Formats: sequence, structure tokens, C-alpha cells
Amino acid sequence: MRLLKAEGFQMHLLLGEGGPLLDEYRSVCTVTVWPASDRYVMGVLADKVLGKLGLWEQFYQRQQQKRQAEIRSILKLDSFDLVFVNTVTSSRWFSQLGIPETIPVVTFVHELAMSVRIYTRPNELAYLLGRTNHLLAVSEATARYYKEEHHFDPSRITLFTLIDTPSLKRNVDKARQQPNIYKELGLPNNALIVGGCGNAEWRKGNDLFVTLARQVIGRTPEANVHFVWVGISPGPLYDDLLMDIQKAGIAERVHLIAPTPDVLRYMSHFDVFALCSREDPYPLVVFEAGLSEVPVVCFDGAGGSPELIEADGGFAVPYLDLDAMSSRIVTLLNNPEQRRQMGKRLSEKILERHPAQQSIETLVTLFHQLT
Repeated sequence: MRLLKAEGFQMHLLLGEGGPLLDEYRSVCTVTVWPASDRYVMGVLADKVLGKLGLWEQFYQRQQQKRQAEIRSILKLDSFDLVFVNTVTSSRWFSQLGIPETIPVVTFVHELAMSVRIYTRPNELAYLLGRTNHLLAVSEATARYYKEEHHFDPSRITLFTLIDTPSLKRNVDKARQQPNIYKELGLPNNALIVGGCGNAEWRKGNDLFVTLARQVIGRTPEANVHFVWVGISPGPLYDDLLMDIQKAGIAERVHLIAPTPDVLRYMSHFDVFALCSREDPYPLVVFEAGLSEVPVVCFDGAGGSPELIEADGGFAVPYLDLDAMSSRIVTLLNNPEQRRQMGKRLSEKILERHPAQQSIETLVTLFHQLT
């Protein structure tokens, strides 16, 4: 949004709900937050009566139409040149807007099957994709998914990734210059660190990371290997993972770190990054690891990361083949020069393939074509 504003674009942002970035958004453009739904159509008792009379749905639809008319009035939708939908999750609100057919719609997709199942409804997603004039896909794997599973016209799909690589590179370099944060964990100076990063959820493969740690540590009895995952908050999944770690006898070697603004300080000292995600279209963490010159090992068939990693920025192993993943990690841990070369090459590819200015030019050109 900042880059588009610098190009002279005027914007109005519609958010499904508020959050910690709300003030930052408002510093860029006008923001409207979708009003929260009323709990009742007319009230507790009235709703019960309407339900018994078979009229509740009719009154509910009237309420929704009134709400949609209010939003359309606030947004002044008819005055827009183009609508940009930044995630398929937005299909929930998009389907209620009734955007005029004369306004082109661009949808940026960075969700695959698991996320689509969790965050969308089939009818709402179908409506969004049917109304979309052009699809921006974050990776080849993502484009292929929407082409094959949702039958979207491939001639109207463009690969697009917008990462502010200069800022990210500066943040990574700054983190690398700070004192080694691992001293706070009591890790020795000669520790070899295999890192992971992401939310505590099944899709991210936190459980696979623990199993992987057990295999790698068992294969490297003489080495001081530690596994560090950044981003797991205390809760039921944390407790389950900790139980496995303790029962496997690797509690002194596996460290679960809560979400922290110091994530790059941890990542900049990883020796290998293990992307255990069952699904990740084109994750930012691979960019962060790569710009830290850390090689990445990931799964084939789990998203677009192999398209960037290829054979010279790390390794892609068969899906859920933890034996193959642990073997590749052991190879990298035992070969510091290979780690250095692969990490350096991954960093070079990110800077070569994803310059922010080139990405914004792609977007601006598309907008002009459609309008």
C-alpha cells in the first residue's frame, strides 16, 4: 500500500475486522472496518417467535441487505476504478458487496487447499473467483492449484510476489550484528542450530519438527546439535510438543520459543532451516532464512518453496519423508562449506528474483491494463 501510494494511487481499505496494524493502515489511507454482526435480528424473544413462524430467514436477509447498503454507501463503491482482494479469506466479505460488473477485480492468492478449507466457504470462494478478472498467484504451485482445482483460466494468472527485500535485508543484517541471543538459552558457542519458525498449528508441522530433531540428534551423537523453533505460544499444542520432547529424552536439545520481535536474531544464527510445513504457498520465513544465508530443507508437494530453493539453495525431499529430511540436514551439518555456499546462493536468488520495485511495476502495469 505504501509503494502504491508512492506511485500516486488513491486507496480505500476495507478490513474484515480490526487488529494491531489498524493505526498503520490509517496512516496510509482511509480505512473502513466491516461492522460486527448483530447477535439477534430483533431480539432474543422476537427471534424465537420469528423462527417458529418461519420468518426469521426473511428478516435476517433484510438486515443483511441494509448492512450491505450502508457499507456500499460508506465506500462509495461506484466511484472505484478497481478492487484488489488481497486474500481468498476476503471472499466472506466480498460476496456481500455486490461490486458493479464494470469494476475490474484483481485477487491475490497465497492460500492452498488446507487454508482454503479452513478460511473460506465453497460458495463464497466460487463467487470471488468467478468475479475475478485477473489472479495473482504467489508461486507456481499456487497457480497450479487454482487452475486445476478451481478451473481458473491460466491465461488470466500472473505470478506475483511482493516482498520489501531491501527493508528485510537491512533488518536481517541488523539482527546479525547484535549479540548472539542463544547465550540466553545457555547454548555453547560450538552448537549447531537447526531452526524452525511459524505459528503453533498442524499445518506448520510443529510435530514433525520434534520427530525430525529426534532423528538428527540420534544420527549425530558426537555433535552438539540443537533444534530451535520460534513462534510457539504456551497452550495445548505447546504442552503436547513438550511432552513428546521430554519422553524422547531431548529436552536439553529442543527449544520452543514464544512469538517474539527478536525472531531474526534467532534465525540469523541458524545453521540450517527446516521448513516442516505440510502446506506453505511461498513462506516469508524462507526469505528471512535465505537473506540470513541459511540453507533450507523442505518438502516437495507442500507449496512453492522448492521453486526458489531448487538444487543450490538447500534441498527439497519427498513429502513427509522425515528420514530423507534428517539425512539432508545431517549432510549440511557435517559440511560447513556446503552450508555456506547454499546459504549464499539462496540469498542471491532472493535479491535477483524479487526486487520490490519490479514487483510494484508488475502491479501498476496490470492495473492500467484492466482500467
